[in-house]
Amino acid sequence: MTDRVEVFLKIFSPLYRRAMLWARHPRAPWYLGGMSFVESSFFPVPPDVMLAPMCLASPRKAWYFALITSIASVLGGLFGYAIGYFALDLLLPWLQQSSYWPAYQTAVAWFERWGVWAVFIAGFSPIPYKVFTIAAGALSMALLPFTLASFVGRGLRFFLVAGLMAWGGERMEAVLHSYVDRLGWATVALLALAGLWYGMG
Repeated sequence: MTDRVEVFLKIFSPLYRRAMLWARHPRAPWYLGGMSFVESSFFPVPPDVMLAPMCLASPRKAWYFALITSIASVLGGLFGYAIGYFALDLLLPWLQQSSYWPAYQTAVAWFERWGVWAVFIAGFSPIPYKVFTIAAGALSMALLPFTLASFVGRGLRFFLVAGLMAWGGERMEAVLHSYVDRLGWATVALLALAGLWYGMG
């Protein structure tokens, strides 16, 4: 029984090792760009999970990877904006029944309070960025300020991740490998708390 529990608690280690293999694949930049694009409009997994190991695997290309992630994320954000602008009526019934509805309401409230600054804040908030892109389109936010705020906010986040990984290098990879399961469960706990907070809001 103890062995089974131990194996369950270490489910993140094999995922981390697989991510490191993907990060060294010749087409990894294309996968990173694709993930960054779709995450900004509908995909649930953030690109950080691929950006970080790619920067660890090739520290000299860290800024290049961060730039790919930033540009693709902004382009995906524009696609999310288009979804909110042109197709909100079709999306709304599903959105209201989904777990994203409280986050969407929060994003709308942030836009009403802070305007375009909400997009910048979204780059570092636990609320999925896709929720902000769809909400921005639904509220017909001015496109140029939205695009600039997205690039600055998302760019700062991804360049920060890339810089930390490049600076840590192999040492950071060894540390992450040692603590990846604890970090993984800590992330799950934080997401669960964020979900409860949004649900109570």
